[in-house]
This record gives sequence, structure tokens and C-alpha cells, in this order.
Amino acid sequence: MFGENSFGILVLLLGTAFLPMLAVTVTAFAKIAVVIFIVRQALGIQQLPPNIILYGLALILSVYVAMPVMNEIYTILEKDGFNYETLEDWTTAGEKAIVPLKEFLLKHTDPKQLEFFNSSTTQIWGEGLASKVDKESIAILVPSFLLSELTKAFEIGFLLYLPFMAIDIIITTLLVALGMMMVPPTTISIPFKLMLFVFLDGWTKLVHGLILTYV
Repeated sequence: MFGENSFGILVLLLGTAFLPMLAVTVTAFAKIAVVIFIVRQALGIQQLPPNIILYGLALILSVYVAMPVMNEIYTILEKDGFNYETLEDWTTAGEKAIVPLKEFLLKHTDPKQLEFFNSSTTQIWGEGLASKVDKESIAILVPSFLLSELTKAFEIGFLLYLPFMAIDIIITTLLVALGMMMVPPTTISIPFKLMLFVFLDGWTKLVHGLILTYV
């Protein structure tokens, strides 16, 4: 019913459907997005910048970080010259292309998370399936990497939140001491936090710092 070209197109369409999930789970997107949104929350400006801008920034930075891996994958696939007309072509190409991705995931994965998912495979999957899976299988690396990224994101976010929280506490204390308890602390603290963030060139330092975590 389907020719070889039709099979290749079908596989390509299925792969495209999973691209958004891959962009979130196997790139720097999760950590960058979480940190950026924590900073916006700390500033106290809930709707600025808009979500679409922050997600766009996180996606662009994720592509920037992943560019060496993408380039290596492209070089491997271009050199081998697959026709992508049969299941064997797609399988072989996938096996070769996944090597640079696994190296990236392994480099930025917490060994403790990797050890946990490796040790729990027997209990979750059963001994039969667990014995057939490599310790650096993509099925183990992806959850280990994603959990590691979320942990690092909240660690960074916590450290970035502290200065802004200190400003809120200082402003609240001053208002109470001056007897201005009816004045909402955010009315005074938000301009001070924005001034501090702009004075320190916050966005630039934040983006530079996030990118350098992948050196």
C-alpha cells in the first residue's frame, strides 16, 4: 500500500510530532526556562516580560547551547549518506545520530540521578528487560538528565531569589518603622528591585551565566 518514499515520509512526520517534547527534555530548555521564570517571579512583575518572550528566549538559548551536538549529528548523517527509504536506514541513522546526544546528556547528568535510575530498572521494568538495557541507554539518560536540570535550576533560582527577597524584607521593615503599614510593600520594593536589576545589567549576566553552565 505504501511505497518506500511513503514510509520515509511517515517516519519523518512521526519524528516531527515528537520535536517539541525533545526540545523540552533533552536540551537546556528546562533549566533556562525555570530560572528565567523564577527571576521574573522574584522581581514581582508577573506579566512582564510576557510568557511568549521568555519561552522564545529559552528556546533560542537552548538551540545555541545544543548547536555543537546538532552540528555533529548533521555531519555524521551527511557523511554516511542514508537514503531514508527503509526501516533499516532510519534505524541505522538513529543509532549513529544518538551517540553525540547521549554524550551531551551524560556530561550534564548528575551521577547520583543516573545511579538511581539504573538501580531502579530491575524493580520497575523487571529483571528480563533490565538485563537487556545498557546503563547509558537513552531511556535512562533522559529522565536522569531532566531531573538533574530541574535540580540545578531551582538551586540557581534560589540563589537569585535571595537578594530580591532581602529588598522586600528591608522595605517592609522600613514601612512598619515609619508607621506606613497601609502602604503595600510591593509599591516601593518593585521599583527598587527593577533599578537593581537594570543597574547590574541583570538580563545579560543571567543569560551569560546560564550558558556558561554548559561549558
